[in-house]
Amino acid sequence: MSNVLSLFDGMSCGRIALDRAGIKFNKYYASELDKYAIKVSQANYPDIEHLGDVKKWREWDIDWNIDLLIGGSPCQGFSFAGNQLAFDDPRSALFFVYVDILNHIKSVNPNVKFMLENVRMKKEFLAIISEHLGVEPIFINSALVSAQNRQRYYWCNWDVEQPEDKGILLKDIIEDAYTEKDKSYCIDANYHKGATWEQYKTKSRRQLVRPCEPKPFDKNSLCHHAANATDIKGNESIKRVYAKTGKAPTLTTMGGGHREPKTLIEPTKYRKLTPLECERLQTVPDNYTNHVSNTQRYKMIGNGWTVDVIAHILKGSGL
Repeated sequence: MSNVLSLFDGMSCGRIALDRAGIKFNKYYASELDKYAIKVSQANYPDIEHLGDVKKWREWDIDWNIDLLIGGSPCQGFSFAGNQLAFDDPRSALFFVYVDILNHIKSVNPNVKFMLENVRMKKEFLAIISEHLGVEPIFINSALVSAQNRQRYYWCNWDVEQPEDKGILLKDIIEDAYTEKDKSYCIDANYHKGATWEQYKTKSRRQLVRPCEPKPFDKNSLCHHAANATDIKGNESIKRVYAKTGKAPTLTTMGGGHREPKTLIEPTKYRKLTPLECERLQTVPDNYTNHVSNTQRYKMIGNGWTVDVIAHILKGSGL
């Protein structure tokens, strides 16, 4: 039976992935500081042994005969969406703690398997990580196994192929809504702050969905004269624009010339994804995170892994 050590464990997506991959193990050690993520992890897997601060790893009293080391070191310093401070960012510098722990484990078990996950980044950052780990990464988009575009690098010391496309679309995972997109934008830890039209349309961030499918105008619906079109020439009657709150104007047999009734288009309404929908984007079990507030659920889901990607990678580990 294997021993597993998960660094920067979050809500224990690695544990879900091991179960999904059918990999048996003896102990699952987890290093995490966020109390809300730990609460969710403990609620779902009370047998996990939590170790606390990764920087205090030399104080851990554990069986260092680790067969699998996994982790996704904080990525804020690498991400194209951030300031790209790389290893000058103390959060991203935690990568070197991962390396120190990996080297210590190798002194006990030279055959340890390892996997590290991180975001899209500049080539020079990739090269440094690959040099320290001694392997090249594979680049996988979660869109192959989920309804979310989430592009990530994965370093591991075994061969991994691209997962097959499961054909899952955004419309397949939303509870009760309508979307014009096939795949969701990448869900991040800031999604709890709200999703705005500007971010969605101009920055391709923070996925929005329509509460209901837009319906074509019904000529029999009620309407009243609400405004005049400013871009139509001619007499006042053909400029009229109607809202659907009164009687419709009399229809005439005269076609063309802007004589057809013109109606106001109702303002488009959108909503952000629910925590349950975000769980589905990350292929996390429904309501896995419902032990904390929605704010904390959004944060940890955005910081988490796409479980089915990790499960696919781990299946090839030979464990």
